[in-house]
Amino acid sequence: MGEATSLIRTLDQELGALARGASLECLVCGEFVLSWGREIRCLECGSRISVAAMSASRQSATSTAG
Repeated sequence: MGEATSLIRTLDQELGALARGASLECLVCGEFVLSWGREIRCLECGSRISVAAMSASRQSATSTAG
């Protein structure tokens, strides 16, 4: 159980870094990402995530953990 919690915490930290603009690395392929309107996109692998979804995910994780 500890390994899964550690992985989730690390993923949450990486998503937070992407949302803040502190990280420019795609979580899927490791290439650079671009901020495109309200989304962050990777042109290499095609993955994308909305900034609003990241914010909602972080808020729910914070309220669940606390």
